[in-house]
Amino acid sequence: MDEIVKQALAKWPNVPHCYGWLGLDARGNWYLRDEQAQAQGAFGGAGPQGKGSLLQHQKLIEFIGRNYDCDAQGRWFFQNGPQRVYVELEATPWIWRVAADFSVAAHSGQSVRPQRSLVDDAGRVYLETDRGFGLVHTQDVLFAADAIESGLWVPEQIAAAQLPHRFAYVMSPLALQQTA
Repeated sequence: MDEIVKQALAKWPNVPHCYGWLGLDARGNWYLRDEQAQAQGAFGGAGPQGKGSLLQHQKLIEFIGRNYDCDAQGRWFFQNGPQRVYVELEATPWIWRVAADFSVAAHSGQSVRPQRSLVDDAGRVYLETDRGFGLVHTQDVLFAADAIESGLWVPEQIAAAQLPHRFAYVMSPLALQQTA
């Protein structure tokens, strides 16, 4: 976490949390979701209009990546100074980029070490890594297939519906907040 964020948390410890305004899609892109986008429905399930506005400012994307974490309930968030901005997930908390040499990096750029691979009922490939659990980016499935064919990764079959429970992450902190 950035030092400036830690200082802001110490200075203003009781800032209300923010829900529904930030989403991470299945390709590792961040979206700002205003009230109009939120009114379209759940992130990822409401079509392109419901995703919101694609973030393209590289410094902001890097700042989010450095201050991205999860709480004890499995809700992922971006710590924006003193305010915790909970993230709506389209797929998983991490999106992995796989290179031709089978090295793996998070959507936020950090290198990770794969520990286990999984394939769901739709054929999507996931990795559990030293940093957490996530989906392999669609553009990198060929490299993942090569890793599987070479025996480097031996995937376990799993139903997609089991993933959030098994890997302890919340797809929609907003929906969870609304039912509380």
